[in-house]
Amino acid sequence: MTDQPRRLILASQSPARLNLLRQAGLDPEVVVSGVDEDAVTAPTPAELALALAEAKASVVAARPEVSGALVIGCDSVLELDGQALGKPGDAEEATARWKAMRGRTGTLQTGHCVWDTTARRHVSGTASTLVHFGDPTDEEIAAYVATGEPLYVAGAFTLDGRSAPFIDGIEGDHGNVIGLSLPLLRRLLTRLGIRITELWAPAE
Repeated sequence: MTDQPRRLILASQSPARLNLLRQAGLDPEVVVSGVDEDAVTAPTPAELALALAEAKASVVAARPEVSGALVIGCDSVLELDGQALGKPGDAEEATARWKAMRGRTGTLQTGHCVWDTTARRHVSGTASTLVHFGDPTDEEIAAYVATGEPLYVAGAFTLDGRSAPFIDGIEGDHGNVIGLSLPLLRRLLTRLGIRITELWAPAE
């Protein structure tokens, strides 16, 4: 037996996801998958988020250098009017997106996939959270878009950044909106026979 937890890899370059895992006592390495997200399609936004998460985790899990590790892949999209909205392509799209979202409610869909490279098994699931957008003025939207922040996040907003004052509330897991649902991650690990407490980094 060893006191060291299983090697844990996050197949995402999202700083927000990494921070969520660290705050929960985990200490993952980051290995970016390089998956071409535009090449992945699915019938619904929830299925798209799941397909992207599975693609990212599978690509990283197949690499010889991660043998023996647990690999976590996640991807988020905002569902509005049945459409999947990822990262906006430019400032103009981000501005139009916010003008369409304000005063409305969207669903943040985050796909999760966990690969156990030792057992050669994987499990996956999607978490959904309702997001109630506020009613920022055109000037506030312009100022927010000018920061560049919405260009790097699904749905062109963050719950833990400069757009937080423009979010009236959510229904569901707040971590899911930030990028990763810790309760869903725990349930997926349980399906693999792993307790999340076994993955906690040793206390310093």
